[in-house]
Amino acid sequence: MATEQPRPAKPHRVVIVGAGFGGLEATFRLAGTPVSITLIDRRNHHLFQPLLYQVATASLATSEIAWPIRYLLRDRPEVTTLFATVNGVDTEGKRVLLDDGDALPYDTLVLATGARHAYFGHDEWEPFAPGLKTLEDATTLRRRILVAFERAERETDPQRRAALLTFVIVGAGPTGVELAGTIAELAQDTLPPDFRNIDTHKARVVLIEAGPRVLAGFPDDLSAYAQRSLESIGVEVVLGQAVTECSADGVVYGGRSLHARTLIWAAGVRASPAAEWLGAPADRAGRLQVLPDLTVPGHPDVFAIGDTVTIAGPDGKPVPGIAPAAKQQGRHVAETIKARLRGDTPAMFRYKHAGSLAQIGKRKAVIDFGRIKLRGTLAWWIWGIAHIYFLIGLRNRLSVAISWLWIHARDQRAARLITQGSSKVVG
Repeated sequence: MATEQPRPAKPHRVVIVGAGFGGLEATFRLAGTPVSITLIDRRNHHLFQPLLYQVATASLATSEIAWPIRYLLRDRPEVTTLFATVNGVDTEGKRVLLDDGDALPYDTLVLATGARHAYFGHDEWEPFAPGLKTLEDATTLRRRILVAFERAERETDPQRRAALLTFVIVGAGPTGVELAGTIAELAQDTLPPDFRNIDTHKARVVLIEAGPRVLAGFPDDLSAYAQRSLESIGVEVVLGQAVTECSADGVVYGGRSLHARTLIWAAGVRASPAAEWLGAPADRAGRLQVLPDLTVPGHPDVFAIGDTVTIAGPDGKPVPGIAPAAKQQGRHVAETIKARLRGDTPAMFRYKHAGSLAQIGKRKAVIDFGRIKLRGTLAWWIWGIAHIYFLIGLRNRLSVAISWLWIHARDQRAARLITQGSSKVVG
């Protein structure tokens, strides 16, 4: 009688929720490891979020900064990609709960669920002042910006025309600064020859910041340079004034009203509800407070990374919510899973800051590498090279490089298309 052969052991099941920088990096780094991976995202694409504002301001097309997740992982047979929404985690049963009632078992769970907009208790402002986190957000803002100029071209009432040509950005972090500078240059350099009844030079771009300076995460000298550069291209910078109302008519800040038909929210973010799913400790922004190895307290088989978490860096300050940090965390999680499977003792996560970058218009930027600080045109070229380098795929790198060179040489933005019900987005 033949003896029964032992069945091969099932591979370790890793479920990764979120195909952003952290989740995708963990997936890539687990290649060749004896695991089966299920990658879940409620969108079918990976988004290069640092350039999202350039889609919103008609500099780049959506296809230049986003790629189908299945395409990126087409050569990884051990990876299953699911287009689904997660609405909870059953830690006792070790299952991820989906919104359609389905559940996925895991041996190790990685939560890389990102962040959403934070309106500081005023979620009713969102329809009037959308934020910028997704491709849908970017195309919505692009429509609102371009339609504002189109409607101003037809408007005969001076006050209504002035409101249409007033663009307000709330929040002067990197996203707010980059949006303000690019909208100003759109009005100053790109659009003037295209219109007959309006002078787009008269468009107002107002950047409102509750804090004392722009780019608060940068050194004082770079922050001051950024403000001077914005003002030199016509951006009105308002500091130390919190916005107290957003509506279809405009904003109220510092007790004064400003009529504007295009508002953009860049003032804050709130983490995804991952902490609520787990009943785990979180900070005021909802970010999970993870242990030094990036696991959730009380759940050694659950990792959380990226904008989902808060953790201190070597200097004691929170690790910034930027793409390089998320990628480092994704890499650490992959290495920890490998070490555990080998029976080795994993290392703790240690963040290495590679620098902070922000663009101010199309020929200026600021870069903080710690000891080395750069500003101006040289910083802009380094900023561009760094972003092109991190884009996925040769075709996308070439496409973005050509688009930027065209803007740099001719002041023309090729993605100025108004789509998806644009006649209803303003007013």
